[in-house]
Amino acid sequence: MSNGIRRLAIEPLTKQAFAEFGDVIEVDNSDYFMINNGSTRRYHKLAKTDVQDQGGEAIISIFQATPLSYPLTISMLERHPLGSQAFVPLLGQPYLIVVAPKGDNPSLQNCRAFYSNGRQGVNYHKGVWHHPVLALIDQDQFLIVDRGGEGHNCDEVFFEADLVSLHLEDIPASNRQEVMLSE
Repeated sequence: MSNGIRRLAIEPLTKQAFAEFGDVIEVDNSDYFMINNGSTRRYHKLAKTDVQDQGGEAIISIFQATPLSYPLTISMLERHPLGSQAFVPLLGQPYLIVVAPKGDNPSLQNCRAFYSNGRQGVNYHKGVWHHPVLALIDQDQFLIVDRGGEGHNCDEVFFEADLVSLHLEDIPASNRQEVMLSE
């Protein structure tokens, strides 16, 4: 702990650890069936979009993100009350995820941080608090599946006390890829 800011542990991203917040989108340890005359594995229904509230529709976008400065003090979270939001890395690069449980009064003290190996996407369930995308390389790209349509679908909350911080040196060594990560 430094300057009254709690250091947030960074966990490997697993389906079990992330279940409270959404789905991990990955082929490892996922069921599949063969299609296209046996030439293709279909990893079917790895996550479900939940976007139909107030007439919403599923849309697909690409986000191009730049890394933030680390150590990073987390002082805000957002949620999408009308729909799920999926992030799938397009360039295969690791990235970080910060989430907090659903509810009207989020707390950074209930936050958890995860490290994706770059072959794992996430689908935040409707109403789950999360930090905006945390790319670790410049110009990283993510395929986004989320909600388009009428209605207010982004709540933000800003914190002034009980802040938490992320340090790249806390990425579990067993999940690190060959990426230059320095603070």
